[in-house]
Amino acid sequence: MKNKSLQIYTDGGARGNPGPAACGVVIKDGSGQPIAKASRYLGETTNNQAEYQGVILALEKIAAYVPEEIDFYLDSQLVVSQLSGSFKVKDLGLQSLFVRVWNLSHKFKKIRYHHIPREMNKEADRLVNLELDKKR
Repeated sequence: MKNKSLQIYTDGGARGNPGPAACGVVIKDGSGQPIAKASRYLGETTNNQAEYQGVILALEKIAAYVPEEIDFYLDSQLVVSQLSGSFKVKDLGLQSLFVRVWNLSHKFKKIRYHHIPREMNKEADRLVNLELDKKR
């Protein structure tokens, strides 16, 4: 199924830092219509690692859509800045996740990362919390 562009909302969170963590993904077509959702329980990890895992989960899920352009929307300024190349990735726990995102990204023509307020990312956040609540 070919889509010229995709909008992807991702979120990750941990209850405690580190603590039980999960990530959530909402994939929308170019017109903003939801076409897929996914979430994953991650075990014990940090908030920032969970944010990265959300991007990784999304990149794994969208291969079948063959998008030319991807716009990611995250409420983590740190992760957006690192993936956009504005900030260096100094934390050892994030470096391997950054490399994984980088390697998965090479399958796609153009990826942009955008920081959004938490209020605009409620759907992905809801998926994170549903996943964490299942593990209680």
